[in-house]
Amino acid sequence: MKRRSFLKSAGIGAVATTAVAAPAIAQGAPEVKWRCASSFPKSLDTIYGAAELLSKRVAAATDGKFQIQIFAAGEIVPALQVLDAVQNATVECGHTVPYYYVGKDPTFAFAGAVPFGLNSRGQMAWMTIGGGREMINEFYKDYNITGYAAGNTGAQMGGWFRKEIKTVEDLKGLKFRIGGFAGQVLTKLGVVPQQIGGGDIYPALEKGTIDAAEWVGPYDDQKLGFNKVAEYYYYPGWWEGGPQIDLMANLDAYNKLPKSYQNILEMACAEANTWMLAKYDVQNPKALRELVAAGTKLTAFPQPVLEACFTAADELYNETAAKNAKFKKVYDSWKPFRAEHALWYQVADNTFDNFMVRMYRQKKI
Repeated sequence: MKRRSFLKSAGIGAVATTAVAAPAIAQGAPEVKWRCASSFPKSLDTIYGAAELLSKRVAAATDGKFQIQIFAAGEIVPALQVLDAVQNATVECGHTVPYYYVGKDPTFAFAGAVPFGLNSRGQMAWMTIGGGREMINEFYKDYNITGYAAGNTGAQMGGWFRKEIKTVEDLKGLKFRIGGFAGQVLTKLGVVPQQIGGGDIYPALEKGTIDAAEWVGPYDDQKLGFNKVAEYYYYPGWWEGGPQIDLMANLDAYNKLPKSYQNILEMACAEANTWMLAKYDVQNPKALRELVAAGTKLTAFPQPVLEACFTAADELYNETAAKNAKFKKVYDSWKPFRAEHALWYQVADNTFDNFMVRMYRQKKI
C-alpha cells in the first residue's frame, strides 16, 4: 500500500512540475513584432502565400509571442525595393527574390537563380550543404541583412511572346520583361530587358510597352491573364531552373532575437521553401492544360537559341568574375558544384524522368 501511495504521489508531483514549467517558459519569452514586406501581390496565393505560412508557423511555435505581419508589394514599399526597406530598417524583414537586386551587385543572383544554373534540388543542396548559404550571408552582411531560403518555384516557363522566336535574330530589339542577371545575358543578343514587378506586367504587355514577359509558370501566369494579351508560351525558362525566394532579415533586428526565435524562424522558412515548390507542382499541370485548351500556343525555344543564350551567359560570368571579387568568390564555388550536379542528374533523375515522359506520350500512364 505504501508503494502505491508513493507512486501516486510521485505522479501528481510530476504533473504539477510540468504544469508549472511550461507557463514559466512562455512567460519568460519576449514579445516581438516584425513587419515583412513582400515583393508579390496577394492574388498570387503560392509565392505570396509562403510568407503567410511562415508567419503562422512562427506565431504558433512561440505561443503568439513572435508575430510577423506580411505586407503585399506596394503596401509599404514597391516590389523591387524590398531589400532597401530591410537594409534601412523600414521593415524588419522581406520576402523577395535576391536576383531583383543585381543592379546593386550581380552576386545577388546566386542567392536566387543564375541562367543555366541549378534546378530546385541543386539550389537547395548547394545552399544547404554545399556552402552556398554561408557565402551568401557573408555577402549579405555588406547590406546589413541575413537570409534564409523561404520558397522555390521549380523550373519556370520561358514567358509569353506576341510573335514567334524562330532564330536568334528574332531576339533583336525585343522589349522583354525579365528579371535578374538574365536580362544582362539577353542584352548580348540584342534584347532590351525590362524589370517590372509582377503586378505591373499585364498592363505593360497589354499596352505594347513590352513585347514579351516572363513570370513564373502556368498557375500564376493564368491568374495574371497573360494568355489574353500574348499568344505564344515558350519553355523552358533557362534563366530560372530552380529560383529561390529568400526571407531577408535586417541583421540588427535578427541579432536581437533570442536564439530560440532565430531557430524557429529558420525552421518556418524551411517549411515555406518546401511548401511553395510542392504547391506549384500540384497547380501547374492543371493550369497548363487549361491554357492550351483555351488556345495558347505552347512552344519550346529552338536549340540554336538556347545554345546562343548559354554561350552569352558563360561569357557574362567570366567577364563579371574578372572585375568583381565578391562575384568571383561565389562563382568559383558554384561553378564546379553545377558540373557535379549535372553529372549526377544525367545518370539517375534525368534518365528516369525521360522514360516516364515517354510512357506518358505512349498513353501508358
